[in-house]
Amino acid sequence: MSDLYKEPRSSDPFQEPNDYNAPFNPPPVVPPTNSKAVASMVLGILSVVIPYIGLIIGIVGIILSSLSLKEINRHGEQGRGMAIAGLVCSIIGTLIYTLIIIFIVIVFIVAASSGDPDIFSDI
Repeated sequence: MSDLYKEPRSSDPFQEPNDYNAPFNPPPVVPPTNSKAVASMVLGILSVVIPYIGLIIGIVGIILSSLSLKEINRHGEQGRGMAIAGLVCSIIGTLIYTLIIIFIVIVFIVAASSGDPDIFSDI
């Protein structure tokens, strides 16, 4: 009586016999990519490329990449490399524009303290 309800066996002689009739194993489940990691990488690249607002974009990129790294460790998502790339690019962009702003401020301070009122007339 138990033989009446079994699935028919395959006629393929090379197929391994098993007690279940599964045609294939299900594909492995890939964890999703963290969207904050993608955004931090994009903002990190933009902070290096876009002038004038690169400092602000870099700071936002640093914050997003640190948040995404915490979420990736907590939830096991993908995107760790993108978050690290966003962090590195954001730090580089922030440093570049911070140094440019410091240089411009120093130039204006030196020019203002020189005492020559016509120092900016040549510019």
